[in-house]
Amino acid sequence: MPVAVLVMADTHVPTRARGLPARLWDAVDQADVVVHAGDWVDTATLDRLEERSRSLVGVFGNNDGPELRARLPEVARFEIEGIRFAVIHETGPAVGREARCDSRFPGTDVLLFGHSHIPWDTTTPGGIRLLNPGSPTDRRRQPACTYLTAVVDGGAVRDVTTVALPLPGARNGQRRAGPAA
Repeated sequence: MPVAVLVMADTHVPTRARGLPARLWDAVDQADVVVHAGDWVDTATLDRLEERSRSLVGVFGNNDGPELRARLPEVARFEIEGIRFAVIHETGPAVGREARCDSRFPGTDVLLFGHSHIPWDTTTPGGIRLLNPGSPTDRRRQPACTYLTAVVDGGAVRDVTTVALPLPGARNGQRRAGPAA
C-alpha cells in the first residue's frame, strides 16, 4: 500500500510568517507521514502538527529554543517499507555535502534535511538520497516557498515532488511580479 510522505522545514513561525499556508495544511491532512526538518521556532506549530498529522517525525533546528529541543531530537530515524530514513536540520555547506552525509549516515537510504531554505535532491556516491524541501514560509532567494512530497511504495521512493506555493497576494496561483529577493 503506498505511503504518502510530506516533508517541510524552516517554517520559522511566527518570525517569518504568522502560520503555515492553507495549501500546506491541506497536504498535511492528506499525508500518511509528515516530516519537519527543524527551525520550527514556536511550539504551537509542533502542537498543531501533532494534532493534525497521522504520523509526525521532527527534529530541532538551530533557531529552536529549549522547549522544542526538550521535545525533539537532533536526528530522527524511521523506516517505511524497508526504506531507512534519517532527518537532521543542518548538513553543512553544499560543497562536500555528499561525502559528509555518506560518512555521517551509514545505513541510511534517504536523508531529509533543512536549514538552507533551498530545495535539494541529489544522491551521494554511497547511494543516500539527499532531500531538502526548502521552506514553505521564507523563500529567501528562491522563486517560491516550497515543501516536498513523495510516495513510498513497493520498497521504493517515487514521485518526489518539490511543491511551489503561491506567493502571498498572488492570484490564481500566479507569482507576483517584482524584484528578486
